[in-house]
Amino acid sequence: MANYKYAATCMFGLEKFVGETVDRLGYKRLGTIDGRVYFEGDENAVARCNVGFRCAEKLYIIVSEFNATTFDELFESTKGIEWEKYISQNDSFPVTGHSIRSKLFSVTDCQRIIKKAIVDRLFKAYKTDRLSETENKIPIEFFILNDTVALMINTSGESLYKRGYRSATGEAPMRETLASALVQIARPFRDTLFYDPMCGSGTIAIEAALYLKGIAPGINRGFASECFGFLPRDIWSKAREEARESIRPEPVRIWASDISAEMIKIARENAKNAGVEEYITFFERDVAELEVGERATVVCNPPYGERLLDVQEAEALYRKMGKAFEKAGLQRYYVFTSSEYFEKHFGRKADNVRKMYNGMLRCFYYQYYKKNK
Repeated sequence: MANYKYAATCMFGLEKFVGETVDRLGYKRLGTIDGRVYFEGDENAVARCNVGFRCAEKLYIIVSEFNATTFDELFESTKGIEWEKYISQNDSFPVTGHSIRSKLFSVTDCQRIIKKAIVDRLFKAYKTDRLSETENKIPIEFFILNDTVALMINTSGESLYKRGYRSATGEAPMRETLASALVQIARPFRDTLFYDPMCGSGTIAIEAALYLKGIAPGINRGFASECFGFLPRDIWSKAREEARESIRPEPVRIWASDISAEMIKIARENAKNAGVEEYITFFERDVAELEVGERATVVCNPPYGERLLDVQEAEALYRKMGKAFEKAGLQRYYVFTSSEYFEKHFGRKADNVRKMYNGMLRCFYYQYYKKNK
């Protein structure tokens, strides 16, 4: 059985959750940098991680790593790799990548040289002067950091945040991977209510259902590496069977409400697509009318004043939330927003504030879990 070195990419701040999944699956972590977790594993890791990652964006097999400061070095080192182990004579192999703080900074030039080096290698390996590139797609990606080149194969294809359940979204949708991290940070209890009172298209509530029920987020989607000839076909059926066996039978209670009837309709459809509609109670309600009446974990992502509402409207909403949350007697609640002044308008200082990113936008996760004095 083949062993590989892997790189799992993620949004800044989510490395902890990716690493914890690597640990849980039994693989050896090698290191972490911003937005990447490196680990070792057998070929089964391709399927098990793609199916099971909640917070990673993509999973790569690292084919080779080397230093290069000239295009000649890049070409010769790339050509020296046994690409025929991964790419058959008729496979397509598009090349993309990034370069950061390196002498080889032109991405298009690096792309062209790496592609030519692989072509030359395969010409020699297959004793041909023609590659049709008409069969399986093997996406090659390079990552050059401080003159160290990593040549990788993208095993995920489309980003893992694309679970496949969102048939429609609101104007400012949150990535599923980020929503899952917000849920995990809140550490909801399976025997108490989880509630998102500003649910929008339902992403946080859906990710809460997947997490609390132990449903692997990638169990129902496809991945680029399912057609890779160098990987055993049965790793996918085994990974999905393992995921099905890990689903928890215990019931969970999740509420999701929004002021917009249209968003509730969209959220309910998305939950149905995700297979978790039965676990979530959707209803229309203004956050000002918030009622819980029992112990609950509340997580929400109100408008920031960036794409929805203007800053003044967002601040007015935060003041309304503060009054509603206090009246409802909430004890454990978590609010994700880009506003540095949320606490001022909300009317209560958070017990903890975690800096996170929503794409390139710096945000704050305000966490309340101690009794208000």
